[in-house]
Amino acid sequence: MTPPTTVHSPPRLYGRGAELAVLDTLLTRLRQGDGGALVLTAPPGTGLTALLDRTAAAHRERHTGPVLWTTAAPAEQWLPHSGLHALLCSAPGPLPLDPDRVLRDGLPPAALLALLRRLGAERPLLVCVDDAHAWDPGSRAALAFAARRLGPRSRVAAVIGAGDGAGFAGLPALRLGPLGDDAASALLDRLTEAAGTDRADPVVRGELLREAAGNPRLLAGLTARLTPAQLAGRTPLPHPLPGGDDVLAAHAARLGHLPAATRTLLLIAAAAHAHEPEGAGADLDLVRRAALAAAVRPAALDLALLTPGGTAGALQRAGDRVHFSHPLLRRALLHRAPPHHRRAVHDLLAGLLTGGGRGPEPGPGGVVTGPCGLDSVGGSVVTGSSCLDSVAGSVATGSCGLDSVACSVATGSCGLDPAAGPVVTGSSCSDPVNGPVPTGSCGPAPLAALVQRACAATGPDAPLADALEEAAAPRPHAERAAALARAAGLTPGEALRAARFAAAADHTRLAGDPGRARALLARAGAHPAAHHVRGLLALRDGPAPDAHEALLTAAALLAPREPGRALDALLGAAEAAWAAGDALGYLDALTRIPADIPDRALAQYRDGMCAVLRGRIGEGHALLRRLLGSAARSQDPAALLRSGAAGLVLGDLDAACRAGVRALAAVRASGADALLPQALEHLAYAELRAGRHARARAHALDGLRAARRCGQPNAAAHLHAVLALAASVEGGARECAAHADAALAGAAPHGLVQAATLATWAQARADLAAGRSAEAAARLDPLVRPGPGRGHFATRMLAVPCYVEASVRAGRGCRGRGADPVADAVGEFAVWATRTTDPQVPAQLARCRALLAPPGEVAGRYEEALAHHDRAGGDFEHARTRLLFGSWLRRRRRTREAREPLRDALVAFERCGARAWADRTSGELRAAGESVEAPAPARGADPLAALTPQQQRIARCVGEGATNREVALRLSVSTRTVDHHLRNVFAALGVRSRTELARLLDGRR
Repeated sequence: MTPPTTVHSPPRLYGRGAELAVLDTLLTRLRQGDGGALVLTAPPGTGLTALLDRTAAAHRERHTGPVLWTTAAPAEQWLPHSGLHALLCSAPGPLPLDPDRVLRDGLPPAALLALLRRLGAERPLLVCVDDAHAWDPGSRAALAFAARRLGPRSRVAAVIGAGDGAGFAGLPALRLGPLGDDAASALLDRLTEAAGTDRADPVVRGELLREAAGNPRLLAGLTARLTPAQLAGRTPLPHPLPGGDDVLAAHAARLGHLPAATRTLLLIAAAAHAHEPEGAGADLDLVRRAALAAAVRPAALDLALLTPGGTAGALQRAGDRVHFSHPLLRRALLHRAPPHHRRAVHDLLAGLLTGGGRGPEPGPGGVVTGPCGLDSVGGSVVTGSSCLDSVAGSVATGSCGLDSVACSVATGSCGLDPAAGPVVTGSSCSDPVNGPVPTGSCGPAPLAALVQRACAATGPDAPLADALEEAAAPRPHAERAAALARAAGLTPGEALRAARFAAAADHTRLAGDPGRARALLARAGAHPAAHHVRGLLALRDGPAPDAHEALLTAAALLAPREPGRALDALLGAAEAAWAAGDALGYLDALTRIPADIPDRALAQYRDGMCAVLRGRIGEGHALLRRLLGSAARSQDPAALLRSGAAGLVLGDLDAACRAGVRALAAVRASGADALLPQALEHLAYAELRAGRHARARAHALDGLRAARRCGQPNAAAHLHAVLALAASVEGGARECAAHADAALAGAAPHGLVQAATLATWAQARADLAAGRSAEAAARLDPLVRPGPGRGHFATRMLAVPCYVEASVRAGRGCRGRGADPVADAVGEFAVWATRTTDPQVPAQLARCRALLAPPGEVAGRYEEALAHHDRAGGDFEHARTRLLFGSWLRRRRRTREAREPLRDALVAFERCGARAWADRTSGELRAAGESVEAPAPARGADPLAALTPQQQRIARCVGEGATNREVALRLSVSTRTVDHHLRNVFAALGVRSRTELARLLDGRR
């Protein structure tokens, strides 16, 4: 009986497909007898060991040959030949020499190379060394020497994990970066599943991914320290997140060999990042002054900052800024430093930032004098040139201005100007005569200094929290959010602390970081302001009906104490209802706005929109026109966006575009990145309505990039809909379909009726351009007619002209006045036309009536429509009317009369970039007997190149599966004409059936 066999699959490596492919290529070459070497470099925790494990396992599983595998032991780094001894001891069989003899006598590099070649002579040999940077220097040099000489026919391959790659120059190297977002997310799914949680709460998920920074071992460590309830979001997260100490310790250990002065400089640079925006680095001058104040000699400072290897690659200069090569290095330095050292550095930086001094100046010989460098009495160097040496773990009392007991900076020391007055240190000010002074009596400190003081605080500090909040008020949203979060952490009162966390979340939202905003909201609890921010976040990335209800609830909670916030919540609820196509919900939110609000323009907007939706058109339009006049002087982005919306409702498209341009400028000036997608969406839509399709497309693309950057899928759905509409005019069918599909995919789960309506209209208009009238009518029918699938209350009427054209061309419209949905739609459109000042609407209405008119009235209706177009302008709609008029004339056999409107339509379509519409018009002109120059075919074998343009159109339609009757309807020709051309197509292409034609065209595509 065969015993059961257990197969253990190797653990999955996330996000390392490219690296695994490189290693697999190396192993394939090794099996073929060709050797080589590869050095893998990576920060600690990024999965280098797992890659080496996988490589060795793959070599063993294929029974290719033996493996020498070892991992360096840092404790043996200074033991001569210990690395080679460990490598040889891993051999699976006897060796030609005794490994213990190597440990005693060593092994020359050439002898190591000969030994490896001898071991690989019978079967290919794989050598894997992990953490080779921690080997003793002699072993490392010998391995590098041998690896450089492993090439074709050597039958030996070496894969070396070497941290930063030092000592292995000249060898092929592959650096492992952090995991991408998708890979880190997939890894987190596996970790949370192993922890007994199906899926982490989105807020918890965002915090873990942000904290791990793409480091898989750190992500595993952080996740392991959380309970299932914390992972699921049922209980609050601890702050800061525990776990991952081993990864941070490994990062810090990489710098342990540096001189004490360099380590001091790195700790100062790490602390100097605290008050800077994320990714901005630290001020080089501030770091330099602080280092000099901390007794770092100028020569050592210049060596560290100006030479490439001065900080072992940890610190990089970029102009007047310094950055860490990896974000975890900075965190590791601060995490591993003794708390009193870390607080002393923050206090020093706060003093420098408050006093504005230039720092100590070098004396004779380039030596800093005074209590921060040399003993001011004896002139001898203070014991321990770095008072922040985390290895020694002690601070020289009285030196460097960083005494952990005194914890204050004496006036005139550490580079502070004695004339600058009291110096801010810790959470109080220090006067050289009177001693400590309460916070606030020294005058306002700059925000950067207050942030450094907050980092040095050991517990709640209400005055410091108040000062942070006050100093942050005029700052950009991201800086203000960070300061408010720090202030909240220092606030002793629970209610005020929650309010500050909610305010920090709101500014983080405005800065375009919704994930971080939700994490801050989790610390704000059930504060009413937190409900407001949650609703605003849901408005951008959640179901619109949910956002509507959440913002109404927040408004009710905020009204008694914060009427301004309550008003903002009501406007957000109205916006959510508008996006959801809920006219009653929109009215309900607006009517909750107090009648006595002091903002006159907002009152006009509220009253005007309510009047329009309730059918009091004249009254509403008068109020909205007054709003356009009063908002012309506003610089408030929200007020300008409302002004643009009013212009669209009025049909004053020029005013809507002007308001959109000003709103965009105001948003950019305010720094509120979260409002940028909305401003660009409003402007793009206004330009689209005004017929400025190229501008609309450019602004919509900018808005789409901003929406993705700020994590706003709802705005992305609306912008995709605008881009689909633009593509239905000047783009290709595929581009239109792609944007429309993206818009509908985002709109469906979030109830975005407006985006869905616009996307469906775009699809139908693209169908019309391609001659697919029946498909266009089928798409638009549920939007236009009453029923559960009816389109958005404010935009569905815009699609009626396309619906009427598609229905009539598809043979679905009746010419009478009976119970006909098409005639009913035209009647409703006629009523709507009396309520808007959109200059295109009268022409569109006349065109719709022409399509339904009896034969004797058609020409007159088209002439009426063209007269309206002449007054309104707008190439695209004007050309569409000319195209329909010319097509009707041609079908009535009035071909000579048909040519003029068709020629005018072709020129207009080409002018506005409507390629598909221009192609359709060219076909009509040819059918009317006019020669139109066809575009030259691309070079290469094109089976349709030998066909006439009309035959090409018929061939494409048949290839898509259309019947002769459907082709005739699309191209406005008779079925006999289609049949005649199709026979010629078959003969020219050498096909015998419609199926063969379809296959031929599929192969061409």
